[in-house]
This record gives sequence, structure tokens and C-alpha cells, in this order.
Amino acid sequence: MRFQFDPVKNREVLRKHGVSLEGAREIFDQAHLVDRKRDDPEQFRAIGWAGGRLCSVIFEIRRDAEGEVYRLITAWKATPQEEEAYAEQI
Repeated sequence: MRFQFDPVKNREVLRKHGVSLEGAREIFDQAHLVDRKRDDPEQFRAIGWAGGRLCSVIFEIRRDAEGEVYRLITAWKATPQEEEAYAEQI
């Protein structure tokens, strides 16, 4: 699985939410919940563990000459509602 993210946005998300986009890649290494957040552009939310805490990340799936690329948009510590959804589904 390949990932992309803007390095400036990575620092901004880390400062604002305490979760980096780089660290949020960890969510995809284990069981995680995915749902659709937007249709245009098509974006998804994944909820899973990163850095020892439950987090959410918004991402898009793009394609290039090498195949699929997960473009990470933003991340944050999971809200109580996201924690509940994760607990019910995983």
C-alpha cells in the first residue's frame, strides 16, 4: 500500500490535532473501519489505532502508473462517536 500526503499539511495536522499524517498510515496496518465521507471528490474515513490511540484519517484513493495511492488529507484523535462506531464494527 502506497501513501501520499503534503509535508506542510502533515506538520499542520500534527500541531493542530496531535496526530501526524505520517503516523496515521499505521491505521491501515491492522483492523480498521472505513466509511465514505464525501462523493465529490470521493473521500473516505478510516478509524483505527495509530501511535497507541484510536484515530481517524480522511483519505482519497488515487491511481497513477504504479497503481493505487492513498492520499491522506487530515487526521485527528477519534471522537466518542467514532470510538463507539469502531467498537461496534471491529
